[in-house]
Amino acid sequence: MKKLFVLMIGLLCSGILTSVEAQSTIRTESGEVIMAKADNRIPLDSPYEKHLTRDRRALPYDHIREADVFWEKRIWRVIDVREKMNRPFSWPENPFITVLMRGIENGDITAYSTLDDKFTTKLSHREISEMISSSDTITTFDPDTYEEKIKVIRNDFNFEDVKRFRIKESWFFDEETSTMQVRILGIAPLKEEFDDNGNFRFEYPMFWIYYPHVRQVLANEEAFNPLNDAQRMSWEDILEARFFASRIIKESNVHDRRIQDYKAGTDALYESQKIQEKIFNFEHDVWTY
Repeated sequence: MKKLFVLMIGLLCSGILTSVEAQSTIRTESGEVIMAKADNRIPLDSPYEKHLTRDRRALPYDHIREADVFWEKRIWRVIDVREKMNRPFSWPENPFITVLMRGIENGDITAYSTLDDKFTTKLSHREISEMISSSDTITTFDPDTYEEKIKVIRNDFNFEDVKRFRIKESWFFDEETSTMQVRILGIAPLKEEFDDNGNFRFEYPMFWIYYPHVRQVLANEEAFNPLNDAQRMSWEDILEARFFASRIIKESNVHDRRIQDYKAGTDALYESQKIQEKIFNFEHDVWTY
């Protein structure tokens, strides 16, 4: 009993000393000295702790039988983040391209080559590193010796260089539910390339992401909700709810050509709308009234 009593006294004293060490002295204007508890926690940028998005689970897709699909069409479209409805894609706190890059670096997302859009070739770690950052050589002068020196500088990835995303999706009619459905299959960010004078040269797809495999990652990433800051949307919510504006650039065809290969200017826009209306009319014509 004596040993137990001594042990309890020791633990109590240890707790008191720890509590005292965690406090600091503050002197008021009247000269009174008070003890203030030190707080080493990271401040929250919110009146409450947010964890709903972090703990969210992506709902699995319904199983689709091949026998129930009697019509399907592959569509490729482009999302421009400069359009008003697409501004959340360039939200500075968590832009969509940064979400993809972070997932690739952490190993949660697999990037595929753009040699085709069928997700056949995985990119190596070295190829991904070259996309995320690049290096240039510049000539500098030593102020003392006036000698030229070659210096290598690293250019970190800038999310503002990605202003458009290419989406590959499948539209199909399911006989079991008698509904027209759409499933996103892939996402490819389009990066802009500039010359040394800052003039735009071209844009190119960086990599392909197989969307069904990254839904859970996107479900745990916050996206900006323009209507309510207390109810942040996830990136999976935005894509599944199709909360974005886009333009069709290609439909599956025997020549495997894009709209820009046979239409230009406003004619290309009309052709894009024509394809979208064709899908809508097909679903409408299935029903009889």
